[in-house]
Amino acid sequence: MPRSRALVNDVLWLHRHVPTCSHTREMRLLELSDSRRQLGERISWATFFVKAYARVSTRYPQLLQTWRVWPFAHLFQHAVPVASIAVQRRYQNDDWLLWGKIQQPHEKSLSELQSLLDRFTDGPVEEVFRQQLQLAMLPTPLRRFVWWCNLNLCGEKRVKRTGTFLLTTLAGRGADNAHPPSFLTSSLSYAPLQADGRCRVSLIYDHRVMDGALVADCLAELEEELNGAVLAELRELASTSRPRAAA
Repeated sequence: MPRSRALVNDVLWLHRHVPTCSHTREMRLLELSDSRRQLGERISWATFFVKAYARVSTRYPQLLQTWRVWPFAHLFQHAVPVASIAVQRRYQNDDWLLWGKIQQPHEKSLSELQSLLDRFTDGPVEEVFRQQLQLAMLPTPLRRFVWWCNLNLCGEKRVKRTGTFLLTTLAGRGADNAHPPSFLTSSLSYAPLQADGRCRVSLIYDHRVMDGALVADCLAELEEELNGAVLAELRELASTSRPRAAA
């Protein structure tokens, strides 16, 4: 097996043990899209969703909980949200799927978040993802043991290594990834934005931790955050930026 596929296979192996469901909400984001076009700097849609969902996470304890199996089945409550963003990078003539972590994204500005995302997509792979590359080099049994320890024995260190939620999307390639495999309590994905500002947003969740009614409420609040606090910050940023061509 190519080393570039090792971590992906690990995620799929872990995902088999997590009973996930997925719910989708069609959001109306035309005002956010229009304001984005007025910016003098590039702010990606991923940045908007990371910040908005992190803010929602601070109001729902279930989004900060993880299911643990050792020493007995129980829920562990994390203190703050940590985002895990899936990115594809080219490294040593292979395509790698890697994950960048952002601590407490709800407390960072849109510009700060965008700088971090740019580092994940453009920074030196061997520096930005050093630990993941090292993990991929281990034999499969040892890798799986490291994963088990990280997920069940490390307390708050778990979120630093895996995050409390995942953001993954193929919207930039014109596709909708409505139910990506993940072992985290919740994962967020969104489809390409339509011309009228509508966007299908999917929330994938661990059914052991929460139910569909709560997920529906989270999606509704996510739309409110995008059209509320995030839009307000974007407009303030646009008022001090030079206009640019729409991306």
